[in-house]
Amino acid sequence: MLRWLALVVLLIASPALAQEAGKPDLVLTGEITGADHQTYRPVTFDVPAGVTRLSVAFDYTGRENRTVIDLGLLDPVRFRGWSGGNKKGFFVSAEAASASYLPGPLPAGKWTLLLGVPNARPNSRATYEAKIWFEKTPMPLPAALPRATTPGWYRGDLHMHTAHSDGGCTTGEAPRAPCPVYRTVLAAQAAGLDFIAVTDHNTTSQAEALAELQPAFPGLLLMTGREVTTFQGHANVFGPTAFIDFRLGSRTVPTIRSLQQAVKAAGGVFSINHPAVPSGEQCMGCGWTAKDTDYDAVQAIEVANGGNEKALGGFEGVLSGVPFWEAQLNQGRRITAVGGSDNHDAGIAHDKPSAVGRPTTVIHAEGLSSEAILAGLRAGRVFVDLDGTRDRMLDLSATTGARSAVMGGMLPAKPGEAVTFVATIAGIDLAGLEIVQDGAKIAPAVSPTGEFSVRMGQRASWVRANVRDASGRLLLIGNPIYLTPP
Repeated sequence: MLRWLALVVLLIASPALAQEAGKPDLVLTGEITGADHQTYRPVTFDVPAGVTRLSVAFDYTGRENRTVIDLGLLDPVRFRGWSGGNKKGFFVSAEAASASYLPGPLPAGKWTLLLGVPNARPNSRATYEAKIWFEKTPMPLPAALPRATTPGWYRGDLHMHTAHSDGGCTTGEAPRAPCPVYRTVLAAQAAGLDFIAVTDHNTTSQAEALAELQPAFPGLLLMTGREVTTFQGHANVFGPTAFIDFRLGSRTVPTIRSLQQAVKAAGGVFSINHPAVPSGEQCMGCGWTAKDTDYDAVQAIEVANGGNEKALGGFEGVLSGVPFWEAQLNQGRRITAVGGSDNHDAGIAHDKPSAVGRPTTVIHAEGLSSEAILAGLRAGRVFVDLDGTRDRMLDLSATTGARSAVMGGMLPAKPGEAVTFVATIAGIDLAGLEIVQDGAKIAPAVSPTGEFSVRMGQRASWVRANVRDASGRLLLIGNPIYLTPP
């Protein structure tokens, strides 16, 4: 129990190490004595080529004798930061770093962990230990969150912009100014969200701000994404922070498939945004027109976009991404439907709340971490809450014989076999349940517990659920269960 508590304290104090579960690549140890009083001790170590992130966990003894050891870092070329005594650990990477440290390339060669000793009493002795991890593959930004290993439903916004692209808001006396990242984070916290992905256009420069803010928002996962903005369509990429060339149609990115291959190589999730928006001079490239798209390399499609909702006065109509998505499902693909506010203004007007979190994408995940959220997105146990509420729920399960599946899953069924579904709904009347099979609304008999039956046809099929209010307004969009021949 004490070891577990110590680990929790370390992770909260040192978010850089929340994902460092393995054995460190290097352990540096040494001794501080009274002779080191008010001196600086360089501790050098070698960093190999190809490292993309370096993480350090540092601790020392002797505090009972008032020994104090401060911490800093230099690479072979430049100073990388100084945290003094305010951290037991930190990370640096090409795109982001812990507060107090500078992001940038990680050159191979001699690095220096700089120990400052403002106080060491005469004749005192203390020992220190620095654990160092070298990562050579792209990784999501580290996060320390109290619910990181708790399975459940997590609510978030997957599409938003800040001052790192074209996000603006009223700040102080300025009528309109680039909106700092913290305003979006505060708006997400106020909306009761569990996670957000800040997806500025073609950049991940927002990663450093998110890394600095994360320890102050332990209940809100701050994920770095980007909206890859091309002349033939926009797509969010979640996961990696390294540069992905977005110049579709150029010599470096001749086809959409080459861009998709780069995303796959980086371990990213590829999600097409607002595909039904007209593409022209008013919004060049906003609709999805990329020829030869490899839809088997598309993990998600944004079926509901907050900006489109404002334009239409609702989420249904010519700008809805649902028909585009369902056309891909009817081609036999399994692609997860998601939503995003596409928020460009995190300010809160006097007459209405911020648009952050409207719509909300609700994902069943194994925990609140970037890896778990993205794994849940890929798995498809996801629904979209168009009003961005905190309590509405929609889930779908199905059984036939001894086989079963949940939303996003596959269920083998023989032609003519009856498949029993159960729709689980909370926060809204079950009477609003709408069943869709292969893109067409069907009207099976639904029991008061949400149970209904669908008979398997001669070929693969899919079934999903929506929920509407008494006036017919769409409230929740569910993902399918996929019925496949055995």
